[in-house]
Amino acid sequence: MRIVLDALGSDNCPDPEVQAALQAAHEFGDDILLVGPADLLRDKLEALNGTTAKVQIVNAPEAITMEDKGIKLALKAKRREAKNSMAVGIDLVKSGEADAFVTAGNTGGALATGYYRLGLIPGLERPALTALFPVKDGHTVVLDIGANPECKPEHLYQFAIMGSIYAQKVLQIDDPRLGLLSNGEEAGKGNQLIKETFPLLEASELNFIGNVEGKELFGGEADVVVMDGFTGNILLKSSEAVAKLLIDSLREELMSSFRTKVGAALAKPAFGVIRKMLDPAEVGAAPLLGINGLVFIGHGRSDAYALVSAIRNARKAVEAKLLNAIQEAIEDQLAQAALPGES
Repeated sequence: MRIVLDALGSDNCPDPEVQAALQAAHEFGDDILLVGPADLLRDKLEALNGTTAKVQIVNAPEAITMEDKGIKLALKAKRREAKNSMAVGIDLVKSGEADAFVTAGNTGGALATGYYRLGLIPGLERPALTALFPVKDGHTVVLDIGANPECKPEHLYQFAIMGSIYAQKVLQIDDPRLGLLSNGEEAGKGNQLIKETFPLLEASELNFIGNVEGKELFGGEADVVVMDGFTGNILLKSSEAVAKLLIDSLREELMSSFRTKVGAALAKPAFGVIRKMLDPAEVGAAPLLGINGLVFIGHGRSDAYALVSAIRNARKAVEAKLLNAIQEAIEDQLAQAALPGES
């Protein structure tokens, strides 16, 4: 297996990427294609005494940064001869020289580059950025978390198909329960988008359990939850902020007196489990489903541990033949269910 790692993605690049490439190559035994300025990466590897045949440097002297927006971003993503690390890395996936691409860089840049250079799976209209939310007794697949601020009912229907396949193949859930995020459990609740999406999901062959609210999502009552990207991005960032607030507040209170410090020492194993459950570095990266290739996007604050987790997640998708499964499911489901406006 060959995984591409964008060496110019994280906030502190390329050090976390170089460390992650070495760790992943050692842990998984796979070839890691580290894409970035060749001379710089070679020096970084040598400084770590990490020269290995399993970490291969692919030269890409330029980068897509957080400052790149609009036309500038589109040109960097689309130009055939682009030399930035995302374009070069994703082209390796397109040519079949690599199985998946991982980056902790500009989300919009990865989305645009993946879209322009790989295209969409035939039959799809939109890609969806996907996350694994920690919930009671495991994880829930949540999509879209930011790629599509505005959606139509058929887009959410397609997200539901992809999310269900991801839950089946990567989380190994035989018949994943699908929920539609709304402000009430009853059919008929929600805005116009939710009301029009509900009958599409209800008529599908998916295991649709109806509308779900936040309490059902975090209670683990659904294995897949779909929503538009505007709602999903707010949900994601709010959840991260609440988790951080709780951890920071608990740490502050536990360190406030000798008595609470003793209690904290006794409860340290339990707190460690909770911290690990809430830590996004455990998952590492979110798949961009719908793109005709495997693209995974991590957080800009990713360290080497998070990037190794991201590579592990990408490997699972490759081993499960996720892309082929989604391609087949989209073809089958869309052939059976006529969407609005189709005959």
